[in-house]
Amino acid sequence: MGERLATPALLSDWLFTSAFGVYMLAALLCSTEYALTRHAASPPAFAVRLGRSGVALTVLGGLLHLGSVVLRGVATGRVPWGNMYEYLSAVGLVAVVAWLYVVSRYDMRRMSVFVLLPIASLLFLAGNRLYAEAAPLVPPLRSYWIIIHVAAAIMASGVFLLSGVVSALHLASSGEFRRKGGGGPSRRLPPVDHLDRIAYRTGTVGFLTLTFAIITGAVWAEQTWGRFWGWDPKETVAFVSWVCYAAYLHARATAGWRGRRSAWLNVIGMVVVLFNLFFVNLVAVGLHSYAGVD
Repeated sequence: MGERLATPALLSDWLFTSAFGVYMLAALLCSTEYALTRHAASPPAFAVRLGRSGVALTVLGGLLHLGSVVLRGVATGRVPWGNMYEYLSAVGLVAVVAWLYVVSRYDMRRMSVFVLLPIASLLFLAGNRLYAEAAPLVPPLRSYWIIIHVAAAIMASGVFLLSGVVSALHLASSGEFRRKGGGGPSRRLPPVDHLDRIAYRTGTVGFLTLTFAIITGAVWAEQTWGRFWGWDPKETVAFVSWVCYAAYLHARATAGWRGRRSAWLNVIGMVVVLFNLFFVNLVAVGLHSYAGVD
């Protein structure tokens, strides 16, 4: 049985490594386009070709990444998010797919480097520090709720990562240097209204998905531990994340808090999500510590 499962697992690892390499190459091409663009409204033709090649490579990397996730599931005979390595890989894939959708709808191609580098860093950490051999789920995770609840948490985390990066670009684009009419990197960024709109729309999707994840997680907790909520570290930080994003969406809908103030709230929300992903999963001790997933 082990020999039969080894081939899909090994192919999954190869595809994961290949996807990481392709993402880094795509980031290099997109960063070159960004560097060659002197102003957001007038990119040179050569830079545009490099940027388009970077997006094409991102699509290729996404397909390789998807193949890695699927083959991991084939190798284990379960959903491919049963440990931190698999979870972070899935979060990165969601962020890549979400970004490709944004690029297809908006003129954001030059900003790909700022999204791809955090995703590549996430994958590097997953593959080098958190890698786990393909294996069955630990007993507490053997529930159909892992398909529903954890999938929603993965989607929310991936979308929040993208939304937070866009809000960080918003802050850079609306900084003092740009407001004073200076040149340099900030002038290559899209208009702040453009960035604000994308961050808000992706943040809304993430918030709705997080809400669903928290509700389904509470139902799963009641079935497993006999209570809907117990202020476990994971539950507590998830609730803090929900409050942060609720505050962001409320601020974004309030005229007096639009712009930089709401963008800061979104960035803070992303930091809380990352804190939940790493510190709570890897350091804190609680009922959710057995696999570092949920």
